[in-house]
Amino acid sequence: MRRGLATALLFAGDAGIGDEATDKLAIVVEEWLINVVEHGEAAPGSRIALRFERLEGVVRLTVSDAGRAFDPRAFAFEGPNMERGGGAGLALIQAWSRVADYRRRAGRNRLVLEMPVVAPP
Repeated sequence: MRRGLATALLFAGDAGIGDEATDKLAIVVEEWLINVVEHGEAAPGSRIALRFERLEGVVRLTVSDAGRAFDPRAFAFEGPNMERGGGAGLALIQAWSRVADYRRRAGRNRLVLEMPVVAPP
């Protein structure tokens, strides 16, 4: 997870998306990776691939993993889980990005998220 977060921060700096967008991107990446690792039930040692792109007005994040199928568009946030803690990560992801695409192919999830960004002055 640390490498994924470090890659996101490096990308954000190179893309010049500004501090607020960088912070949001870091949280989105970290929360998604945590969910994949904690709930995805992927085989130990399986890879999670991240791809970042800066397009006009958006940052596109593509994540590929071998965990169980999970389309976040079908998830409805009902508040934090008071028994085990957590539960707000997917709500933040939904608030700060939109799912541009989700597919399950050859045992892998492929999620494309797009975050709106405004270039800093």
